[in-house]
Amino acid sequence: MTANGGINQQRVAVCNAVVVARLLNSTLVIPKFMFSSVWRDVSQFSDIYQEEHFIEYLTSDIRIVKELPEELRSLDLEAIGSVVSDVDMGKEAKPSFYLKHILLPILLKNQVVHFVGFGNRLAFDPIPFELQRLRCRCNFYALRFVPRIQETGALLLKRLRQHTGHIGLLDPYLIGPFAASILEGRGNHSKKASKYLSLHLRFEIDMVAHSLCEFGGGEGERKELAAYREIHFPALAHLEKTTKLPSPSEIRSEGLCPLTPEEAVLMLAALGFNRKTHIFVAGSNLYGGQSRLTALTSLYPNLVTKENLLSSTELEPFANYSSQLAALDFIGCTAADAFAMTDSGSQLSSLVSGYRIYYGGGKMPTIRPNKRRLASIFTKNSTIEWRVFEQRVRKAVRQTKHVQTRPKGRSIYRYPRCRECMCRIE
Repeated sequence: MTANGGINQQRVAVCNAVVVARLLNSTLVIPKFMFSSVWRDVSQFSDIYQEEHFIEYLTSDIRIVKELPEELRSLDLEAIGSVVSDVDMGKEAKPSFYLKHILLPILLKNQVVHFVGFGNRLAFDPIPFELQRLRCRCNFYALRFVPRIQETGALLLKRLRQHTGHIGLLDPYLIGPFAASILEGRGNHSKKASKYLSLHLRFEIDMVAHSLCEFGGGEGERKELAAYREIHFPALAHLEKTTKLPSPSEIRSEGLCPLTPEEAVLMLAALGFNRKTHIFVAGSNLYGGQSRLTALTSLYPNLVTKENLLSSTELEPFANYSSQLAALDFIGCTAADAFAMTDSGSQLSSLVSGYRIYYGGGKMPTIRPNKRRLASIFTKNSTIEWRVFEQRVRKAVRQTKHVQTRPKGRSIYRYPRCRECMCRIE
């Protein structure tokens, strides 16, 4: 299997590949990661995850090897029809699809099948209990970051908590043995831990361009985003030219536009986060550059990113490896005392919130805004009193804060609260 996208899309693809291998009673070759023109990262599985742990942890479920056997390696897989791309199968295909279209006509005939661009290609329902549980085990236990990511992640958490020698509830699962290093040199009388809020600003150019929204940049912005879509989202660019799509204002009214950093500031302020709040921002490679952070930093002077907290020497091993840098963001967001997302549909936000539910024991709050309601509120913010604005924003967020059992058909990575994933549901 070869997965596309960034680290979070790749993580989902790996979990799905494990389950498909079990379903087809086949051996899984350690997944490969495609080079993306968006992420520009050559990282492979072993650069991000502990390969031996992955293989050993899942050994009772499936057989995993690092390379194809010699006799299969020399085959022209495309010529014999053993290559299956994402255009050959729909999103969230049911297990029956794999048994009918992959097992019999390809795998049993050729002994090998290569999924290219594999991602969200396995349904969440209906799926046998054991397969769903395996997908959960892979996500929460089998995928463990490599030591150098864990070690730097521990350093990041230590500085986020201002060296108070506090081990967080999720630290052991995120940074493994390096959690103990957070206590080094603090003795038994460390001061009270400094709490922080993590914020995922999903406002990179790929999200902005794909949304078809407008963000106040006028004709220059429209041309820039249209040019980006021509290169990176050609199917969407073609659709723009051949189909009457909803206008940017209509898309915004439906809550389908990513929140801007300025809108994120308004949301946090309305929720009662004051100037003293310590905020860790992930996804800081914002469309429009660092100037888009001005509104946030002017109201929240204690705002930091991994680039602020880690020296250039400490970050140097991860330079030009966006997936490995994203792993550090994942650690910083997941371990936070509170986590706020600006786009509930992004993979990072979904995986982080699911991880916090799984290991957090109900003590790790996540702020997941109702963007449709917020869009309605924001369009009136020039004529609305602040007190009323606060009430409406809090109501829009309050409706989404309850941790619920997994709805049918929804992601087990985002909603792990179900019998297949958790021993008990609190």
